[in-house]
Amino acid sequence: MNMMEKMIGSLENKREWKSMEARAKALPNEYRKAYNAIKKYMWTSGCLTDWKDMSRIFGGILDLFEEGAAEGRKVTDLTGEDVASFCDELVKDAETWHDKHRSKLNDTIGRS
Repeated sequence: MNMMEKMIGSLENKREWKSMEARAKALPNEYRKAYNAIKKYMWTSGCLTDWKDMSRIFGGILDLFEEGAAEGRKVTDLTGEDVASFCDELVKDAETWHDKHRSKLNDTIGRS
């Protein structure tokens, strides 16, 4: 990884994110609002630390929403009524910032 990439992150990842955001903007209003609410929940509830997990999860949500919109289904037909649980289930096997900070705290205290 070069110095510039360390400072600003991967340009390829940024392009991929912008592409996903363009897909989200093209969704029907109900789906676009749901996607943005889910994204906000994910960012504020600990979010993912690994780009591959982030890309896979948000890309999967977009795939699901695009398909659901094409079939004329409601968002909650796809996510269930408890959307937070739907989101939590998506990240259950991925490392989040919350996990990373818990580990760091435990390691710090364990060394003293």
